[in-house]
Amino acid sequence: MADVKLKTPSVLAFEAKLIPSDGLMFAGNANENTWLPIMVGEKAVRGTISNRLKTATANDPAKLDAEVSKANLQTVDIAALPHSADTLKLVFTLRVLSNLHVPSTCNDPAYQSALAEKVQQYQAVTEFKELAKRYAQNIANGRFLWRNRVGAETVKIVVTAANKQFVFNSYDFSLRDFEDNPQVNELAQIIQLGLIEQHAFIKVEAYSQLGQGQAVYPSQELVMGGGKGDKSKFLYQLDGQAAMHSQKIGNALRTIDTWHPEAAEIGAIAIEPYGSVTNRGAAYRQPKEGMDFYKLLDAWMLKGKEPELEQQHYIMAMLIRGGVFGE
Repeated sequence: MADVKLKTPSVLAFEAKLIPSDGLMFAGNANENTWLPIMVGEKAVRGTISNRLKTATANDPAKLDAEVSKANLQTVDIAALPHSADTLKLVFTLRVLSNLHVPSTCNDPAYQSALAEKVQQYQAVTEFKELAKRYAQNIANGRFLWRNRVGAETVKIVVTAANKQFVFNSYDFSLRDFEDNPQVNELAQIIQLGLIEQHAFIKVEAYSQLGQGQAVYPSQELVMGGGKGDKSKFLYQLDGQAAMHSQKIGNALRTIDTWHPEAAEIGAIAIEPYGSVTNRGAAYRQPKEGMDFYKLLDAWMLKGKEPELEQQHYIMAMLIRGGVFGE
């Protein structure tokens, strides 16, 4: 009866339990052990007009000639391997924290107690095994490299955690499916332990052999307030060194949701309340289907409708992601 009387708290928040650092980029050679920072530079380019033009302009040869003859001058940030190096090294660290059952803020003790009971019950049954395996595979497969993984000759991931070192060939691991693998499972056990009882600290070094002089892809900065002068592209940098946002790395690590309705076609997406994928302009967990985080959580907490285990995985992954979930 107590469950029926529960209400969603007006204030409910969880701190993230997977906390990656920013990633720093270095250049070197696969067969050597000398790594130098990749510095962000600038170049001025004279581009062409390539955007879609209004019909009246596009259909008038004279107007079209006049339009495309205009100089499209722009300054952009650039980052690339020097011509003496063929491999990108990306380094970041990851902290894994426990006590998922304790929200950072909740103004309803009854709800907090009931939610803690469900989280602890899930933990007792699963020991976070499925979630940890998926996080571990997203480290092993180098998903966090994003475009820096595409077309590389080799991608090697070296992980140091709990006084152990793991070496993965990223191309051995799928970006779409999450299957058992003894090597990944050993890393997953360290993540499990971090989520269950004591924090874990993991260092990740990724080596992507792209080729001499090839461009690398740090995070791109969002420029607020109408831009800064004539520069049209800003790359993220730390003291001038090319880097990747911790948020972008975190998004890759939590790309484990294959429990959404479109999984057979789309594959894994990042853990998000509505299953949003911004570059597709779509949300794959629609409230009208009852598959979004809030509908699933409310049905479980307020109506006593226990979700299928797959959706429990998703709910717990959302709490691990962290966020503000109150009314």
